Amino acid sequence: MRTRSLELAVGGFLIIGIAALFFLAIKVSGLSSELSQPSYKVYVHFQNIGGLTVRSKVTMSGVTIGRVADIELDKKRLNAKVSLEIFNDVNEISTDAVASILTAGLLGEKYIGIVPGADDTFIKNGDEIEQTQSALVLEDLIGKFLFNKATEDKSSNSAAATPAPAANSQDEF
Repeated sequence: MRTRSLELAVGGFLIIGIAALFFLAIKVSGLSSELSQPSYKVYVHFQNIGGLTVRSKVTMSGVTIGRVADIELDKKRLNAKVSLEIFNDVNEISTDAVASILTAGLLGEKYIGIVPGADDTFIKNGDEIEQTQSALVLEDLIGKFLFNKATEDKSSNSAAATPAPAANSQDEF
């Protein structure tokens, strides 16, 4: 009988421990505050999303104002269409705002940063942010650097290979 009560106590302790870990995971991830917060949808088009994922942060001045709800390929424009869920209390994003894909931290977490504009009209549910700046992809930057370096070396080698006309005064009589 004593071992049975000990097993029940250990089992109950494990269940409470797992429930506490689940609760902490929800609190740390920020899901609990976002689930209850009403929001509206805004659309953004990017040429390259460079690792942006669903549920990435949307920030303005460093403050989280929403999350990425969906990412899909726009078959008409042939670019990425990103749906943003912006919290309802942030309702004064001007129509000339700029949305950029930025990188946070050493691990390279991607998020969308919105820089407000100066227009007096504001984005509403279902509107689109027209001005965007796609992600900077490190592999593309390295490729461009190496390509420029190779063409630079090739042009300097070809300039060195062609002999310059000799300016000898002795040959002229």
